Amino acid sequence: MTTATRPLKLTLHNTIADIGQSTWDGLREDDNPFTSFAYLHALEDTGCVDEASGWQPVHIALRDEEDAAVGVMPLYVKYHSMGEYVFDQSWARAYEQAGGAYYPKLQGAVPFTPVTGARLISRNPGVRRALVEAAISLCDSNRLSSLHITFLREDEWRMMGEMGLLQRRDQQFWWDNAGYSAFDDFLAALSSNRRKVIRRERRDVQSAVELRHITGRDITENHLNLMYAFIESTYDRKWGAPYLTRAFFSRVAETMRDKVVLIFAYQGEQAVAGAINFIGGDTLYGRQWGTHIDLPFLHFEVCYYQAIDYAIAHGLQRVEAGTQGEHKLSRGYLPHSVYSAHYIRDQRLRGPIEDYLNRERDAVVEQMQILAEEASPFKKEG
Repeated sequence: MTTATRPLKLTLHNTIADIGQSTWDGLREDDNPFTSFAYLHALEDTGCVDEASGWQPVHIALRDEEDAAVGVMPLYVKYHSMGEYVFDQSWARAYEQAGGAYYPKLQGAVPFTPVTGARLISRNPGVRRALVEAAISLCDSNRLSSLHITFLREDEWRMMGEMGLLQRRDQQFWWDNAGYSAFDDFLAALSSNRRKVIRRERRDVQSAVELRHITGRDITENHLNLMYAFIESTYDRKWGAPYLTRAFFSRVAETMRDKVVLIFAYQGEQAVAGAINFIGGDTLYGRQWGTHIDLPFLHFEVCYYQAIDYAIAHGLQRVEAGTQGEHKLSRGYLPHSVYSAHYIRDQRLRGPIEDYLNRERDAVVEQMQILAEEASPFKKEG
């Protein structure tokens, strides 16, 4: 493996601990919490990702002549398509019906975390390109069906398109801070009807529960027990067992305490709902939530409105409240693009997927334009 200026040696690592925290974090260019050593190591060390879970770590490091790592990439051998949030199950079915073996595959991602961030961790553009080449080579040499790099940055996505990877585009709904000093300033930017609806929703919820933000050293193991119980309740109703273990929450509360924000709803001293958020740079990232009660609009208050309150109070510029949900749009969360890139080794599968993705990208862009122009809750200019 080489860049334009020097040869590089590829090493593979079945645990991020083999690379080391100082090396991994020293190569990062941003403060995204989910690509940090602490977050990825917590996933591995608390049993969330391993071969048994279908997420087998095989992280890439590229090293110079002095054996110093100059680039790393979070990478996993996947034995299914769960926990990715970029859906390729139809591709797998089509390939298997044609006699191919879609699994295992390679996944460049942060497990269970549909948040945009760097997937090619290096300060050198040439090394970032070499990381992609190394991942493709690993896919080819092991005769794996495909490589999928998901929720990557737009600049990485465009570079991978130039390298011949297939490009997929989707949307999430994010809230952007236009310099608001209070929630009422945000409401003032909305149409009259949307202001009334949000005020009514908040009034109804806040008359039934008390909302609290719990951060830093105030987070206790009891808070984490409650949070995990809320998450388990939600998964039980919708999907089954949670992806994340209870031990994971204790680990990130220990190693990333200043990045964690819990938002709880209380009736008296009884916690009845909660959401866990992470802070990175100028962004608040909403992750899991759950509740033990049935209260209309509680989800909107705990996950969306309280997140906006927190962002405004702490000078954050954005709230990313997770994947799915056009219902976020009417609450001030506007469509933003998210990206993935795909290397399909077998041309018989690649051709139809490429045709599909070309059509899908156009449809996504058109839908985003329609939503932003016609369904935006903000006042229309003029």
